Parts: sequence; structure tokens; C-alpha cells
Amino acid sequence: MQYSPAGGPVSMAADRRLLVSYDNYTAAQRAVDTLSDAGFPVENTAIVGSDLRLEETVTGRLTNGRAALSGLITGAVFGFVVGLFLGLFTSTTTSFFGLVLWSILWGAIAGAAFGFTSHAFTGGTRDFSSRSSIVAGRYDVLVASSLLDQAQALLQGGAPPADTVVVQRPPTAGPVTTSPAAADTAPQAAAYPAEEDRAVDQAQARDDDRADLPRGRRP
Repeated sequence: MQYSPAGGPVSMAADRRLLVSYDNYTAAQRAVDTLSDAGFPVENTAIVGSDLRLEETVTGRLTNGRAALSGLITGAVFGFVVGLFLGLFTSTTTSFFGLVLWSILWGAIAGAAFGFTSHAFTGGTRDFSSRSSIVAGRYDVLVASSLLDQAQALLQGGAPPADTVVVQRPPTAGPVTTSPAAADTAPQAAAYPAEEDRAVDQAQARDDDRADLPRGRRP
């Protein structure tokens, strides 16, 4: 952490560069773990999720009976915890177990009633249960700019994960460089169609000249 002349802290995140991007968090985590195993100072790295979206996974159909059963289980657990706490202030063992059992019973009844009533009031607009989570479409592994070359060398030396997809770098990651060999061969590949077109044009011109000659003369 650095400090500005005004006295406030300045985050090191502004000095980080993109190392590699993956389509899942597990692959990004393994990349950082690879750097850590190689002795790289991983305190200079960060995993940043981009393109965040909400995913809601439907776990099953929800009816009044299922809602009441779920409320019953929740209420029974809550009643058990409350019964244990209140049982600490009893003087006999019989009173302790009796209080715990009564707490579980009343908690289950109250939970079942609450679950049934709350689902009935929805009017059938949400007859399913689900689980929500926030996921990212791309996970970027960032490193300090001064250690970028070292991190790239260490990461390229290890075996890449077999079940991951490396996401293409965004335009802000810097220009994409091409090798000199590729630059030299590109114009040569484009020259072949031009030569073929020139030969076709010459042959067509000779055919036109022959068609213009008088019928009685031969060339």
C-alpha cells in the first residue's frame, strides 16, 4: 500500500496488468496456485471477475405441503436451540428434557404454519424452489506490471489445465503483436490470385482480337 502526497492510501490495483483470463474461477485459482508453487510473490496478484450475472438454479417444485414441511424442519431446529438455551436455567434433568421437547414441538408447529401461510399468500405465482448465485463470465488474473514477464514465464512453463478455456484478451490489454515471418508470408500469399487474374485477362483479350478479324482472313 502506497500513500499519496495528500496523505491518503493509494491502491496497487492501478499498477496491475492482465496475465491471463479464464472462463471459470477454478482455472484462475489453479493459475495463481501454480505461481505460488514456483515461488512467485502471489501477494502481487489478484483475481477479478468480469461480466457478472445472476444465475438462479431451480431445485424443484414447491407446493403448500412442501412449504409446510420446510417450515416445520426450520422451526424444529430453531425450537431445539431455544430449548437448549432455556434448559440451562432448569434445576432438574427432567425439566431440561421436557423444556427442550416442548420447544421443538412448538417450533415445528409454528414453522409449519408460517411456511404454509406464506406460500399460500403467493397465489401460485412462484410454485418452485431455487438457489441464486452471482457468477462471472470471465476471470482475469492480474499481476503487478513489474512482475508481468516473470509471471508469464512461470505460467507458460507449467502444464495448462485440461478442462479450462482461455478467454481472449480484451482490447484494453494491449496491442496484439505478430511475428516477422507471418508478416513476410502474407503479401506472397495474396500475390497468387493476382497473377491468375492477369493470365485470364490476357487470354480473353486474344480471343477478342481474333473475333474482330474479317471472316475471310486468317491470322
